[in-house]
Amino acid sequence: MPRMPLFAIVALMPFALICLAASFGGLWVWAAVLYMTVLTATLDQAVRWVMPDAPEGAEFPAANALLVALALAHLLVFPLVVWAIAGPSGLRIGQKLLLGFAAGLWFGQVSNPCAHELIHRGNRVLYGLGVAVYASLLFGHHASAHRLVHHRFAASLDDPNTAREGETFYHFWPRAWAGSFRQGWRAEARLRVTKGGLHPYFIYLMLSLGALGVGFVVGGWVGALVWVFLALHGQTQLLLADYVQHYGLRRARLPNGKLEPVSARHSWNAPHWFSSGLMLNAPRHSDHHAHPNRPYPALRLPAKEDAPYLPYPLPVCCTLALFPRLWQRVVGRRLVKWRQLSAKQALGPQA
Repeated sequence: MPRMPLFAIVALMPFALICLAASFGGLWVWAAVLYMTVLTATLDQAVRWVMPDAPEGAEFPAANALLVALALAHLLVFPLVVWAIAGPSGLRIGQKLLLGFAAGLWFGQVSNPCAHELIHRGNRVLYGLGVAVYASLLFGHHASAHRLVHHRFAASLDDPNTAREGETFYHFWPRAWAGSFRQGWRAEARLRVTKGGLHPYFIYLMLSLGALGVGFVVGGWVGALVWVFLALHGQTQLLLADYVQHYGLRRARLPNGKLEPVSARHSWNAPHWFSSGLMLNAPRHSDHHAHPNRPYPALRLPAKEDAPYLPYPLPVCCTLALFPRLWQRVVGRRLVKWRQLSAKQALGPQA
């Protein structure tokens, strides 16, 4: 299948299912949940196909159009889901819980990669649309912290969004949230000294308050509270991906005190085709850090001797991260093996 139709079909299908689930309930609720969980994991494992790398320099005119469509879909479906849960939708309690679960997965696994791509685009309108998506998730500061902090310090102790070896996700979540908020604020404040203008955090705050206001309009105080819980669910999916994609990896500190340049070996990757389509090639994480402005359809997979690879698809590994002992048995051991391989490569033929 050509890559742009793959991205469009795989990423937009759950949006349609969530809209149908919010409107009609019934089996549509289960369809949305199963698509974001069982179907994704099954197709990744059952169909052993890897999307080939695009030719170097290839352009994808439709890539930004899909990002805009996904961002607008997010901004439309969020209040719809809040209404379905908090308003007079007629859904039963169990259906509301399942709908919220499916929607939160889509917000974190599709809306987040979409917004992430948008904030890396040079166009101010596209960037603003990405900020709007993050602000709707009450996570607007990520637009600053990701660009100004994470891409500079990834795979180091200076980056709050890089998980330390042995750190559980439950310790990582509050540390990463608070650390990225503070460091993003400071980075933007330093820019204001030379650029001037309004601090972006004020804009993030106003947009997030506006989002909560929409939640109140469609569902009263319960609607605003549901909006918060859905946003936290989406934030958790985003932070799970951050936790997994740099877990335990470290850049060396050079004699001059600076970090070594980021390379393929500083990000975990996954080649699985369906989750890559769903997450807009986010599992090809090494190439994104090497080329932050490269559009998502053009991201390439590094050679397996040059970068660590996850043992399972990225969404599955994010699920494993919720169970610290299981995570250590599976990915912790993979990290040890990767370090042993790296040590042998450093010794050269003598090893």
